Amino acid sequence: MENPNDVPRLPRKRRSLAQELVTVLSEQIRDGLLKRGDKLPTESAIMQAHGVSRTVVREAISRLQAAGQVETRHGIGTFVLDTPSPSGFRIDPATVVTLRDVLAILELRISLEVESAGLAAQRRNDEQLAAMRAALDALNENTARDGDAVASDFQFHLQIALSTGNRYFTDIMTHLGTSIIPRTRLNSASLAHDDQRQYMNRLSREHEEIYTAIARQDSDAARAAMRLHLTNSRERLRHAHEEAEAHG
Repeated sequence: MENPNDVPRLPRKRRSLAQELVTVLSEQIRDGLLKRGDKLPTESAIMQAHGVSRTVVREAISRLQAAGQVETRHGIGTFVLDTPSPSGFRIDPATVVTLRDVLAILELRISLEVESAGLAAQRRNDEQLAAMRAALDALNENTARDGDAVASDFQFHLQIALSTGNRYFTDIMTHLGTSIIPRTRLNSASLAHDDQRQYMNRLSREHEEIYTAIARQDSDAARAAMRLHLTNSRERLRHAHEEAEAHG
């Protein structure tokens, strides 16, 4: 006799894979790798490129359609539309250009990601925890060789959102994209008159504390670690902002 508790697991996993594929395709659209009017690769090509099933690809395409990012013309293919939909919530990354803008985004992130970390600690599975670890390892590796750590930094925070099991956390994080990472808009360390290596080491320690709390499924500690991480980022930038204004 089948265990009834096993029945919903596959759809949940499929939805998680579909959301990860939505994230990748959305980033390609947002970054201009896929432009308005471009035709998406075939289902088979997407399946092969991302190692997912046809069901996952179709669910991801369906979500992109619902978000107004693509349209499917039957018998022809799926094409990129203007995004995001002007009728929905939007923060245009091109407008996040000043230190004041970055501080405002950090305030939004604190309200969003503190609870996201707490829920991730309660709900994450081993596969999701491994994905967080992989993102952190990539972040540490890029930092060690002075590479671009922004993508892996964002991926770590996105994996936490995915682990909440609440797609709205993931949708907002995906929409904000890598523009939420301050280093994409300004050099945080130099603004704070800080040594780059010390700055990155501190960020690494803060990330590790978040990961450790989620790994041991301690929701309160995960929330506290995420709040500390984002508040520290905000305060470092706030001091830099005040100094810049004083000398402006």
